[in-house]
Amino acid sequence: MAVDYATLKKGGFMRQKQKNNFSLRLRVVGGNLTAKQLATIAEVSDKYGEGYVHLTSRQSVEIPFIKLDDIDEVKAALAKGDTEPGVCGPRVRTITACQGAAVCPSGCIDTYALAKELDERYFARELPHKFKFGITGCQNNCLKAEENDVGIKGGIKVEWREADCIGCGVCVKACRQGALTMEDGKIVLDKEKCNFCGRCFKACPTEAWDTIHGYIVSFGGLFGNHINKGETVIPFIEDKETLMKICDTAIQFFDDNAKAGERFKFTIDRVGREKFTNTILEVYNNG
Repeated sequence: MAVDYATLKKGGFMRQKQKNNFSLRLRVVGGNLTAKQLATIAEVSDKYGEGYVHLTSRQSVEIPFIKLDDIDEVKAALAKGDTEPGVCGPRVRTITACQGAAVCPSGCIDTYALAKELDERYFARELPHKFKFGITGCQNNCLKAEENDVGIKGGIKVEWREADCIGCGVCVKACRQGALTMEDGKIVLDKEKCNFCGRCFKACPTEAWDTIHGYIVSFGGLFGNHINKGETVIPFIEDKETLMKICDTAIQFFDDNAKAGERFKFTIDRVGREKFTNTILEVYNNG
């Protein structure tokens, strides 16, 4: 009986150089695994693999040396531990994320909650080529958002609130962009220099800032045979509903315009960056 390698790959089972052996990629969202899942992965690796796993560059786990004849048993064993295979090939891949505001003091957004939402919305969607989302919580950019087809970076838009300011100047010292100055006892914000890092707000002892926690989105990142830093179209997106519309629009643009085997960056280049930018702006401006 012929082996359907394409279907196996779609379901996360990647052929190894060793005949009838597969490295199984697991579905991991935002880099988080429960203790129960970890125990299950260890058991499956011990019983069906060679007792070790590989941690991928995109926060997933792969179990090498899964035998062809054991694939159904492996799936069943994983399911008992709330774990399932991931995907490979031309479709939306694992949603990666740093720990974000739930854990990290620098975080501006809840990255894991957003990763779960994007995973539920897009995971394994069939496309002309692979498509990657990455979410980072702040301008420290630990997740390197711009390497992804769509990269999402948390940010905070600030407005100084004079009534609560004590004039200590801590925010001016905290700003790494030179966007804040103290003039005649008042804080002056240069919005052209502000990168929405939120350090001023986080450093302020009296929280003398009005804030909006939002998103900076980049498009067309690559970090493989070709390297390209994703580019932004909109400086700052203030709400999640708009963010999701922008993500929907970007992925649909790729689906509608890409050639088979063409990454998002090259689709944008071929079709025209102006056309892509106008498509995104139309959704952003008109809702």
